[in-house]
Amino acid sequence: MNRFFKNKNQKAEFVVEPDEKNKKDGQVGKISAIMLVLALAVLVSFNGYYSLNENEYAVITTFGKTSSVTESGPHFKIPFVQQVRKVSKEIKGMSIGYDLETGESIERESLMITKDYNFVNVDFYIEYRVVDPIKYLYNANQPLSILKNLAQSYIRDTVGSYTVDDVITTGKAEIQSVVKEKLTARIESEDIGIMIMNVTIQDAEPPTVAVSEAFKSVETAKQGADTAINNANKYASEKLPAAEAEADSILKSAEAQKQARINEATGQVARFNEMYEEYMKYPTVTKERMFYEAMEEILPNMKIIIDNGNGILKTMTLDDLMGGKKE
Repeated sequence: MNRFFKNKNQKAEFVVEPDEKNKKDGQVGKISAIMLVLALAVLVSFNGYYSLNENEYAVITTFGKTSSVTESGPHFKIPFVQQVRKVSKEIKGMSIGYDLETGESIERESLMITKDYNFVNVDFYIEYRVVDPIKYLYNANQPLSILKNLAQSYIRDTVGSYTVDDVITTGKAEIQSVVKEKLTARIESEDIGIMIMNVTIQDAEPPTVAVSEAFKSVETAKQGADTAINNANKYASEKLPAAEAEADSILKSAEAQKQARINEATGQVARFNEMYEEYMKYPTVTKERMFYEAMEEILPNMKIIIDNGNGILKTMTLDDLMGGKKE
C-alpha cells in the first residue's frame, strides 16, 4: 500500500509498502530464471551436436575413452561430457630443405654430403595422410615433428650412399623410392597413425654456380650419349633381322653342301669297297674291266692334233680317224 506524507519541509514523498516491493522483486527473479534456463538450453543445444565433412575424422573422448567417427554429416554427443577433436583426412605435404610458403632454401636441411665426398643441396617434398586419428592424436605428442626428423635422417642416409652425379642426374627416381620405403617402414613401426603417400626430390644442385654449370654440361653430354646409343640400337634393330636371315641362309646352304659331300663320299667309299672286293676275287679281269671303263670315258672326248710339217695343225677326234662324223 502506498502512502503520502509531509515532512518538516512540507515536501510530499511517495512511500512503497514492503509487500509491493517483494512482489516486484519476485517477478524480476522469475524473468532472470527463465532467461538463465533459455541460455542454458541454447548452450546445451549447440554443445550437443557436431558436423563432419567428407575430409574429416572425429575423435570422441568420453571419460578418458576414445572412439573415432568417419561418417560425414551431423552427429550428436553428450554435452559437457563428450569432447570432439577433428582431424583432416586430406593428403598434406611437408617440405624439407626449403620453406613451403616462401620457397626460400633452408641450408641446414638441404645441404648434404654424397658418397664421393661432394656437397649437394637437395630439396624434398613429403606427402602424407592421417589414417588413424586416435593414434595420430594420442600415440605421440608431436607426430609431425617425428615424421620430419625421421624423413631428414633417412634422406641424409640415402643421399650419402650415392654419388653426386647420381643425386643430381640419373639417380633421383631410385633415391626417392629408397627413402619412401625406409620412411614408410619406420613410420609404421612408430605407430602414429600416419601413412607416407609419396616422396619427391623437388630440386638437387651443387652448392656453387660454377659446379652447377659443370653438372649441367655433364647432363647434356649424357643426354647426347643416350641419343647416340638409342640411334645405334635403332640401326641395329633394323639391320640385325636381315643379317640374321642372311646368316641363317648361309648356314643352311653350307649344311646342304656338307650333306651332299658326305653322301657323295659315302657313295664313292661304297663303290670302292665293292670294287676292291671284286678285285680281290678276280684281279686280272677287274683290272681289264677298269681299264676299258676308263677308256670309254676318256676317249670320246679326246682330241688328236696332227702336224703335217707345213706349219698347219689339224685337230681330229677318234670319230674322224674312224671315218665318222666330225664333232
